[in-house]
Amino acid sequence: MGSLFSKKKKEESRITEQDKAILQLKQQRDKLRQYQKKIQANLDREREVAKRLLKDGKKEKAKLLLKKKRYQENMLQKTDNQIDQVEKMADDIEFASIEMKVMEGLKKGNDCLKEMHKIMSLEDVEKILDETQEAVEYQREIDDLLAGGILTDEDEEAVLAELDEITKADLPQVPDEDVSLPEVPRDRIPEAEAPKERQRELVAAS
Repeated sequence: MGSLFSKKKKEESRITEQDKAILQLKQQRDKLRQYQKKIQANLDREREVAKRLLKDGKKEKAKLLLKKKRYQENMLQKTDNQIDQVEKMADDIEFASIEMKVMEGLKKGNDCLKEMHKIMSLEDVEKILDETQEAVEYQREIDDLLAGGILTDEDEEAVLAELDEITKADLPQVPDEDVSLPEVPRDRIPEAEAPKERQRELVAAS
């Protein structure tokens, strides 16, 4: 069982070959710069030694040391050129990598557009536009009808008749039988007596 737990699925490395190449170039650049520092330190030291040799009267040894110093200066110049080339190559690779990613993005976008064009062809677009235009015109006709813009008197009467028919259909049906209603009374209703006269009658009665 221990072997099962020890086996883990390796994650896919995100480091590309371009990244590795750029890393190697930058490492070479750093090594060249370190070499430059070492040469520069030797040049400074050898110049001081040449001064002491001349002071001691050892001209030939001083001359030989200055020749060595001159050779190292030429090597230092070549190192500068190499560093420039390495940095330029690293920049070119980085830019080419960016261009490649851009091209991949454009290719995916182009493929996506092609798939969309397959789903919706030019004929489909024209059909949708035609249907949309028909729907707009139909809605305009409805709006004109509602506004009364194209109704004649005959149309108006027909609409009112249909409206009356619909209204009658919605009302509750009333039976056709005669309904007997109570007669209206014909006797005169006595008027209400004034309050003061009613009080006098009550006093007289008591």
